[in-house]
Amino acid sequence: MADRTMVPFPSNAIVPRKDADKRPVLEAHHLGIDFGGLTAVEDFNLTIGRSEIAGLIGPNGAGKTTVFNLLTSVYQPTRGTILLDGYDTKGKNSFQVNKMGIARTFQNIRLFANMSVLDNVKVGLHNKIKTSFPASLTHFFGYSQAEKAADRKALELLDFFSMADMRDMPAGALPYGDQRRLEIVRALATQPKILLLDEPAAGMNPSETARLMENIRRIRDEFDIAVLLIEHDMNLVMGICEGICVLNYGRVIAKGTPRQIKSNPKVIEAYLGKKAEGKNA
Repeated sequence: MADRTMVPFPSNAIVPRKDADKRPVLEAHHLGIDFGGLTAVEDFNLTIGRSEIAGLIGPNGAGKTTVFNLLTSVYQPTRGTILLDGYDTKGKNSFQVNKMGIARTFQNIRLFANMSVLDNVKVGLHNKIKTSFPASLTHFFGYSQAEKAADRKALELLDFFSMADMRDMPAGALPYGDQRRLEIVRALATQPKILLLDEPAAGMNPSETARLMENIRRIRDEFDIAVLLIEHDMNLVMGICEGICVLNYGRVIAKGTPRQIKSNPKVIEAYLGKKAEGKNA
């Protein structure tokens, strides 16, 4: 059983004990964003250890996906700072932030449905496979070697998830659970330092969810990266996350280990409502 012990870290954070002597892979300090007169996220603080599996949870509409959009520069924050591996992401676009080391999946699957499984993964390799402009136009000057290298890398990633035999299938023809896995594979192709998963178990049956949990652990261990996930399946969250951050109405209401979060009165109130305990059946 992996050690999931969390220890104190500067700035009132906690990180896994194994990451305590390393620079955090991701830090958000006093993050906030306004849309017109509406404050969607306010004073959001989070620290992710370099090999941590962390969870971001909260009721529907709490602002979780908005936080993901801030961390990946889909939105620029109104206030606060985001540090990725110690570097400020201010002013960076999503493409630049991805090159810095952050990748994500989405609530709604965003694959290229008519492209093959292999080609979908190769899209994620575009930052890593280098060809010259003349080569891309003429398919000479090393283009063939670069394409072969991309094929090999994409197949290695697919094989890791037991999907190599699906390489030529259109992505849109895959079963739902396999489409979810393919989106994760494509994100990993960018070689991130941290992977953000937005509701990865949505629509999955219990066996698919159990397989996903094992895959998330393997991703952390084999690729040596951190994982931050949004998820409503509490069995998954409590089963694999080391640190959990709870959001409600755009504000952090609790942070801690799974054991601490399960018994936190503010969390119980946010999910069940103030009068839930006193309601008659």
